[in-house]
Amino acid sequence: MEEYIVKDGKKLRLGYTTGSCAAAAAKAATYMLLTGAIKERISLTTPQGKTLDLDVLEIETHKDSVSCAIKKDGGDDPDITTGSLVFAEVKYSDEPGIKILGGRGVGRVTKPGLDQPVGEAAINSVPRRMIRESVEEMRELSDYEGGFTVKISVPGGEELAKKTFNPKLGIEGGISIIGTTGIVEPMSEAALIETIKIELRQKRMEGDEYVLLVPGNYGVDFTRDELKLDVKRIIRTSNFIGDAIDTARELGFKGILLVGHIGKLVKLAGGVWNTHSKYGDARMEILSSFAEDCGAPKDIIDSVMECVTTDEALRVLDEEGYKEAVLAEWAKTVEALATEKAGETEIGIITFSRVTGFLAKTRKADELLKIFREQA
Repeated sequence: MEEYIVKDGKKLRLGYTTGSCAAAAAKAATYMLLTGAIKERISLTTPQGKTLDLDVLEIETHKDSVSCAIKKDGGDDPDITTGSLVFAEVKYSDEPGIKILGGRGVGRVTKPGLDQPVGEAAINSVPRRMIRESVEEMRELSDYEGGFTVKISVPGGEELAKKTFNPKLGIEGGISIIGTTGIVEPMSEAALIETIKIELRQKRMEGDEYVLLVPGNYGVDFTRDELKLDVKRIIRTSNFIGDAIDTARELGFKGILLVGHIGKLVKLAGGVWNTHSKYGDARMEILSSFAEDCGAPKDIIDSVMECVTTDEALRVLDEEGYKEAVLAEWAKTVEALATEKAGETEIGIITFSRVTGFLAKTRKADELLKIFREQA
């Protein structure tokens, strides 16, 4: 597809989802089954309202069934499914309605909390609706009033799934057929946030009342090696700390323990809940402001402002005797902001440095640490 968006000054090409591929393949296969004519291109209107004009590949026709494929194109998004063939085999059925099945390379749901029930093929609700509507549209071209069985498959999907979040989410044996708009926007934050929300819902449905949030790999290492907690309990938030806290609150978790590197968590004291640099840095401004509150002279504040990393800034503050006081101010401030954000859900926060190890914690952190250790 030749439509583009601009992000961070870069022109990026849009793509289309596995859900769009499945629906388009089902539409083409149904047309060929009902008419007996070969369909080498098919159009599909996505839920976002964009019309796709797609090549129909790998056509196989039989008396009572037709199979064909659409090649997935994720545009400029780093999507591992780009280039994969998404097949739809459409068969006549004696049963009324349209039955949608998952074939080879399509995962199966094994844990609650996902879009589909346990035991179902991992074909999400919007793609299922798109498939049904596409098949129904083609049925209206004929006098056929019976049912159809539509089987979606993705050769190679088993291997592709190992490079995704699917195994962690409880989707086994293949990829998911997904997409809510039918369109892939490069570097979609919405997709990442939805993955975090799914993991939180699953934890809650499994009976967890306390959740362990960690932004990245440094935090995972510190949690395992220093805090001695089970890393299987961790939900990685990346930069979306605020979204994770909001979701945990909505789901009714009793407590949140957030563990992260000071380079990210320092920003929380400035009310920056998405810690990606494009939403605001302010690391040195926050640390220098706390240093000023603690009585540091102007030359020390200026030195902090000139630092490139938080580790460097903390070294300056340590040498001048202000490090502990600044970290105490950070903890007090971030606790107030996080408590307000988490509402009735208790929250504790621990931060560290890769250089010096543990740095600071909020008041609820020890209590929540104890709970996680007792549960282990």
